[in-house]
Amino acid sequence: MDTQSEMLAMLSRRQPNFSLERPFYTDPDFFKLDMELIWYRDWVFIGHECELPKPGSFFTAQIGDYAIMALKAEDGVIRGFHNTCRHRGSKVCTQDKGVTAKLVCPYHQWAYGLDGKLLFARQMGESFDKADYALGQIACETVEGSIFINLSERPYDFAPLREHLTPYASTHRLRDAKVAFEATIIEKGNWKLVWENNRECYHCAANHPELCRVFPESPTGSSAAGGAADQEVMDFWARCESAGIPSRYKVDPTGQFRTTRTPLVNGAVSYTADGRPGVSRFLSDNRKVEGIGALLFYHYPSTWNHYLDDHTVTFRVLPISATETAVTTKWLVHKDAVAGIDYDVDRLTHVWTETNDQDRRVVEFNAAGILSPAYRPGPYSDSYEGGVSQFVEWYASFMLSRIKGDKPHLLSSVA
Repeated sequence: MDTQSEMLAMLSRRQPNFSLERPFYTDPDFFKLDMELIWYRDWVFIGHECELPKPGSFFTAQIGDYAIMALKAEDGVIRGFHNTCRHRGSKVCTQDKGVTAKLVCPYHQWAYGLDGKLLFARQMGESFDKADYALGQIACETVEGSIFINLSERPYDFAPLREHLTPYASTHRLRDAKVAFEATIIEKGNWKLVWENNRECYHCAANHPELCRVFPESPTGSSAAGGAADQEVMDFWARCESAGIPSRYKVDPTGQFRTTRTPLVNGAVSYTADGRPGVSRFLSDNRKVEGIGALLFYHYPSTWNHYLDDHTVTFRVLPISATETAVTTKWLVHKDAVAGIDYDVDRLTHVWTETNDQDRRVVEFNAAGILSPAYRPGPYSDSYEGGVSQFVEWYASFMLSRIKGDKPHLLSSVA
């Protein structure tokens, strides 16, 4: 039986509200299908507009087999390119980030403009036409300060995501931000285990003492309903929305992305050890109401985000292999905030630095257990793991439809 048929059979017999069978978390061939049918077809979050402040600014990333770069061109437009020279395939940008007047391949010095067009290739003969060898362009879109790319030649429409996120995130002003700190950890577990762990706080009391001082352990924030059954949360939404701050739980019909605002606990207004602001110069523009909690934005397969009044924390998930995942966290503050004056980096990052390492450990314990042939899918908690069940339902439905060849509405090819 080929891999697609095997996966299709497992998804077809899958018991609702249960975890997936072992190969989904361990098998390299299943992982390859994940990459081909989701990661190479869907919009993937890669970074922020503020990381590309001027023409020539770039950063690079690796999405499965694809080396990519995001670059601000001379016209101010942020574009995505394959980080692969059109000569013999060397990486053009070998640094994680930087600023350059042009892109020069380190192998044979082919040079490209900031629009990706080939400017110079020495000794290639009279018949050689530079116009035929521009860098491969990738679909690239920005929304409220965040950058997404799509590796497909015929990407899905980005408009639904833009329309969904804009009213929620606009007052958090990520275009006026800068990255105060970033960190990447490698979790030795499948990317789906990383997401499943994120989508519940059933494990929080026993594993996240720092986070539980400020973030609700109750399932209101991570559940599939985002707190819609909790009167306290609904009253909180009503208070925020009466001040013009969109807050109610909203999920896309496909289940791929969702937003909700959740109140923090113990009087906290930020993710700091004492719950007080971590930055004195606030990033958001929410001045009509006190205590707006955290705006949570999730987009499968690559990002979850926590927007606060004083700063924003974003998370990027990128698979490395069937059993390894890179998670990059960035703390964004107002662009004019000064380290050591307006914020202390250690204080700002402490809660999520600890939480990320704790999550790494529990994901790796989870992954190690699933490697055992004795593993069998288990049931999710109806009370606490609705968010996990929703994620798995999204994954299963997307993989089923794509294995079967269903074709949602497509945009035209990338120009």
